[in-house]
Amino acid sequence: MTEKKIRILVAKPGLDGHDRGAKVIARALRDAGMEVIYTGLRQTSEMIINTAIQEDVDAIGLSILSGAHMHYFPEIMQALKERKAEDILVFGGGIVPDEDITSLKEIGVGEIFTPGASSQEIIEYLKETIRKED
Repeated sequence: MTEKKIRILVAKPGLDGHDRGAKVIARALRDAGMEVIYTGLRQTSEMIINTAIQEDVDAIGLSILSGAHMHYFPEIMQALKERKAEDILVFGGGIVPDEDITSLKEIGVGEIFTPGASSQEIIEYLKETIRKED
């Protein structure tokens, strides 16, 4: 059996215009051997879901610094359910209060990485959570 590359979609939903962190993570994931699709700034939830399904990704990583995490994460989780794509892992990073992290995990979000999390933590989480074998 050969291992297939993990495919990750990194997305910036909403009007948040700060994407340096998303680009740093995208590069780190690529350097770790994953295939990364970065959608760029100001994506709608529908655009993110459509891209994730078209690209057959294993996970969607949302970068949200705008405070709109309690809008976008539930909206994306619901859209994945409606499209029968719940097998796509959703994780994220940004400024998210602990109580909101608990709520997001309750609706199925895998993990939230807050400022100070290392790229290595994210890579290890994804490799442990998404095991790809052919």
